[in-house]
Amino acid sequence: MSESINQAPVKVAVRNLTKKFGDLLVLDNMTFDIHRNEFVCVVGPTGCGKTTFLNCLTRIHEPTEGDLYIDGVPADPRKHNISFVFQEPSAMPWLNVQDNIAYGLRIKRLPQAEIDRRVNQILDLMGLQDSRRKYPGELSVSAAQRVIIGRSFAMQPDLLLMDEPYGQMDVKMRFYLEDEVIRLWRELKSTVVFITHNIEEAVYLAQRVIILSNKPANIKETLTIDLPHPRSVSDPRFIEYRNYITDKIKWW
Repeated sequence: MSESINQAPVKVAVRNLTKKFGDLLVLDNMTFDIHRNEFVCVVGPTGCGKTTFLNCLTRIHEPTEGDLYIDGVPADPRKHNISFVFQEPSAMPWLNVQDNIAYGLRIKRLPQAEIDRRVNQILDLMGLQDSRRKYPGELSVSAAQRVIIGRSFAMQPDLLLMDEPYGQMDVKMRFYLEDEVIRLWRELKSTVVFITHNIEEAVYLAQRVIILSNKPANIKETLTIDLPHPRSVSDPRFIEYRNYITDKIKWW
């Protein structure tokens, strides 16, 4: 299988990304591009450094070497709108649904009319209008996670980073939320990097999959998933992609 060329402009350029913690080399000289409005999944062996990889993209960790550029200039969280969805529940329990979604927009001091417009758009897209005045503790697990995802998309980020956001959910709920995030991504034209250990999830979601090696992690391969959405896990081509990536991670 070969990588096809994305014709969209480069949104994020990562050059020679290296991260050490003391003498421990975790990320080893990674260079790649992410294109505007692209949905990229990152997979690799357990413990290979996938979360460290995301933390460097957000500047939670400063790279030891290399850099990250957004629209051709060095990425800076003070200038660029970078949003993060964690695996752990992160809705603020003291705020209702609509105020959770509006939280980041208010921090950014957007005009109230624009806040209202974006909140209503997300409530509609995520099927949360009837729950807008409920609190996270009153919601199902899947609805609470939709609030978190919606809050991030409402920011219209330059780069949305998702770190195994469905890791604790059962298969049926995962598929439902995966469909929701695809719908949001297509509607809002965001650029998404999605970390997952679930290869089937990566093939279901991604336009491209970045396959990381074992630690110290570098990019073993990038693979274009040439399948239209919505995808079927029983499609022979889907199964071919899944098996190919599984073999790439299994054999070193």
